Amino acid sequence: MADGILTRLITDGLKVPPEPEPPLGSPGSVRVFNAAPGYYRYRLVLWGLRQVGAVIGLVVGLAFVASGVEVAEFPLSRELATFIEVVGIGFFLVQLPLSFLMVRLDYRYRWYMTTDTSLRIREGITTVRERTMTFANIQNLSLKQGPVQRFFGISDLQVRTAGGGGADSAEESKKGHSESDNMHLGYFRGVDNAEEIRDLVLSRMRGLRDSGLGDPDEPPAAATDFDSSDLLAAARGLLVETRALRAVVSG
Repeated sequence: MADGILTRLITDGLKVPPEPEPPLGSPGSVRVFNAAPGYYRYRLVLWGLRQVGAVIGLVVGLAFVASGVEVAEFPLSRELATFIEVVGIGFFLVQLPLSFLMVRLDYRYRWYMTTDTSLRIREGITTVRERTMTFANIQNLSLKQGPVQRFFGISDLQVRTAGGGGADSAEESKKGHSESDNMHLGYFRGVDNAEEIRDLVLSRMRGLRDSGLGDPDEPPAAATDFDSSDLLAAARGLLVETRALRAVVSG
């Protein structure tokens, strides 16, 4: 009950948008994917490690205050350290349930949608990031899985569209922009069926290219195939005309 009330307060306070509308495409082709439960456990482990680090910092601070060590240049340093320690403990206790709930909400409010022509990715709670990409503009798909992700049985599918090449990425890195700011990159994060999603996207891309849309990997084949006998007859006719022309010139 309290969890639901706190969730509603956070989502309403941060104005978290509801489920996004599917991208352009046939209504019957809409597919919705979600992050796997392993991704939630993975994020919980990272959250737990951060809390352990905070506890270690608080314990060290308490040991410093309890030791009664004072610095000569700052006669009130002990009182100040005690005040800072109390504030730190209070902040830790307040953020503990809030940060835990934020991990849950980040997992819950994560949307991956595809249709027969495009895909849409929305993620984030405090900062909502949404990307819509058409299959005709996708240039590269790649799977990313580190050892920790492998342990939890999850991976990321990176989608790169036209304009998101290495030169653009290097320029954005110089400006201090992260990959999350690159509108040419999208991630299906923490999914346990990344290969299935990749194959689905590839099949949709092939379908568009077969219908004459998108950028084909190879130039289209010639529209007309010549029969070998017709080609031989044409060569013989050309040879006869060449001999007649030589006879006229020689005469």
